[in-house]
Amino acid sequence: MSMQSINPVNGEVIKTYKKDTPATINKKIEQAQAAFVLWRNSIFKERAVLLKNAAAVLRKRQPALAELMALEMGKPLKQGMDEIEKCAKVCEYYAENGEKFLKDDQIATEATRSYVSFQPLGVILAIMPWNFPFWQAFRFLAPGLMAGNCALLKHASNVTGCALAIEDILLEAGLQDYAFQTLVTDSASIKNIIENPVIKAVTLTGSTNAGMEVAKQAAGLLKKAVLELGGSDPYIVLEDADLEYAAGVCAESRLLNNGQSCIAAKRFILVESIADQFLEIFVKKMSAKKTGDPFEKTSDLGPMARKDLRDELHQQVIDNINAGAQCILGGEIPEFEGDHAYYTPTILTGITKGMPAYSEEIFGPVALVFTAKNGEEAVKIANDSPFGLGTAVFTRNEVRGELIARNHFQSGSCFVNSMVKSDPRLPFGGIKQSGYGRELGIFGIREFVNIKTVYVR
Repeated sequence: MSMQSINPVNGEVIKTYKKDTPATINKKIEQAQAAFVLWRNSIFKERAVLLKNAAAVLRKRQPALAELMALEMGKPLKQGMDEIEKCAKVCEYYAENGEKFLKDDQIATEATRSYVSFQPLGVILAIMPWNFPFWQAFRFLAPGLMAGNCALLKHASNVTGCALAIEDILLEAGLQDYAFQTLVTDSASIKNIIENPVIKAVTLTGSTNAGMEVAKQAAGLLKKAVLELGGSDPYIVLEDADLEYAAGVCAESRLLNNGQSCIAAKRFILVESIADQFLEIFVKKMSAKKTGDPFEKTSDLGPMARKDLRDELHQQVIDNINAGAQCILGGEIPEFEGDHAYYTPTILTGITKGMPAYSEEIFGPVALVFTAKNGEEAVKIANDSPFGLGTAVFTRNEVRGELIARNHFQSGSCFVNSMVKSDPRLPFGGIKQSGYGRELGIFGIREFVNIKTVYVR
């Protein structure tokens, strides 16, 4: 059995990979457990050196890794370069702060000494998607390795080259053998892997349906899971917003990574008094983005990661137009040579309750526009979603914006006058059908540790 990486620019096979057999997977799991026995006894200074070395290797290989992403999943080169830099920064962040985050927490009680100690759990299974093939792995790996855990990565099959590159990067950085390994396998094997007693927990970034299935499997075995799932992030534009600025940020967020991001802006909720004016600017901003070969520096958008995903997106657009939405930009499969996966930047207006797009996630370069009578109604529309990953509001009144973000938005990350994004220093994750648990910051490194009470009298 084998898996293939296919170039979304032209549909050509990049490389064919032999799948790991069940025996090979079991061997890798056993090797990971043996590595954990050693790695858990390493000191923080050793782990920090490893992560700093990894940051250096990432930067050394930055152009080649960006090209690999462009080839396997269509990410424009500049965005790929930025992704690798972000991976380097998360390694450095935990190298510099991990020991402090996991320092014993002294608690005054009647005991001679009582404190909380943070101990590694063991071998963690990471199930990762294709859209940020390096970042989503490293945002788990950096805190996980710093905490003393070992990891196995089951990556999306279309970015197997990226997955194997991560393993090579960490080995070059000096990580001991088998402390991190890639499982070259498909989703059908996940259940058996989770059931292996060596696996102590699982982290998944992916669709809500995939998250529900993994959560069910992990819960049945009393194994912890952290899930970062789908999102349909709303961006509210209030009547006092800087419309030129807001439209620029909205267009950038909707089209970043070819529109394929869980925390991309997807729903744009406009107060009706400024809706027409905003849309005029927004159409210009979206139209100005150039779609083309991800290897060309002038390309803002490459193809979607796979042709089947593009075709599903186009069908969603058609279904919503048939349900009454108006397409004021795009909505077409562009003409490019080869069996490509490109899609034009698209804007659908007039989205109302009852249309498919009102509640489902649109994963691609398609913006959904809603109108609201006022800010209060805009917040209600924003929260009327099964998802709760990120939200943003645009207003010149910073106090009002912060009040909405802090007290009224129902999501894991709330931004004022800024694009929703992840940052190594801040916890990241969602609520509702966007998952549970947190990555990054102090909370991320404490997700996969035994929070142990020690009481001495």
